[in-house]
Amino acid sequence: MKTALVTGSTGLLGSNLVQILLQAGWEVKALVRSRSKAQKVFGDTKLTLVTGDMEDVSGFAQALQGVDVVFHTAAYFREYYQPGDHWQKLEKINVKGTLDLLNAAQAAGVKTFIYTSSSGVIAPGRAGHPGDENSGVSPEATHNLYFKSKVLAEEKVAAWCQHNSLKVVQILPGWMMGPGDWAPTASGQIILDLINGKMPALLQGGANTVDPRDVAEAMLAAVEKGQTGERYLVAGRFMSLKVLAQTLEKITGKPMPRQLMPKGIALLMAVLSEGYGRLTRQPVLMTLAGVRTMQAAIQLSSAKAEQNLLTRFRPLEDTLRDELAFFEAQGTLKIQKSA
Repeated sequence: MKTALVTGSTGLLGSNLVQILLQAGWEVKALVRSRSKAQKVFGDTKLTLVTGDMEDVSGFAQALQGVDVVFHTAAYFREYYQPGDHWQKLEKINVKGTLDLLNAAQAAGVKTFIYTSSSGVIAPGRAGHPGDENSGVSPEATHNLYFKSKVLAEEKVAAWCQHNSLKVVQILPGWMMGPGDWAPTASGQIILDLINGKMPALLQGGANTVDPRDVAEAMLAAVEKGQTGERYLVAGRFMSLKVLAQTLEKITGKPMPRQLMPKGIALLMAVLSEGYGRLTRQPVLMTLAGVRTMQAAIQLSSAKAEQNLLTRFRPLEDTLRDELAFFEAQGTLKIQKSA
């Protein structure tokens, strides 16, 4: 039986990965910051909870003993999409924390390290083609500090691999949405707001979206099929918010907004929203970084993962049905179909 340690285990990707590993017969150690949250997410599932934080890898490094594979999904992410300067924490967790974990894993004799980056680091392809692993750095990384932290982390990981023997494979997911969104993430909140009639108009643009279960399956496949030092985009398919709204309307029978918000108005509203958030110290959904990223509408190809990791992507409608069922089961959402 193989043993895995999963960081970010209660997150959207991490929680789905834990379940898939357990179903595949792995022994799982789940890194958690809150044991009470972990017990809510996993219930009586047979796994080992390891309390720790990516800001202090040394505090849980002992748990790496006996581990075959580290699946590193933890990142400072959701909190970044709020007003304020978060760079110091982004760098400490997403960059330094990753290097500290690599060093600790190698010292403990771990065989494989699967690192979760982001498709947001990838630039558009040339001549209108989708971007891929060779497309260079996305221009969005100049103002989206989360993407910037992932670009820097990838560079540090690549440099680290030149001087160390641990097998390291990088997985770059698209914008994830699906069941297990306990937080919820920004994608989950958009879905809830659309169904609850709190979003009167739609942002223009879109992004490659992917089910976290498909990403988790790709990460598991990367243990055997992934090549050390390689990057694999697992970005799913491009989806506009218009298509998202249309699909939700089909599933729920509830009317969804059809009007598209002018790009300039959306940017202005994001600036005002962030200002309001700073004054009230309340989280906001519409941020300048998020709006710019959506409007950039960068399309990406996951052909390399599909060919080498045999990655497959389930239909958007299946993902959304499962996500809505999850929200209903948690009492987060109650859907009453229109007559």
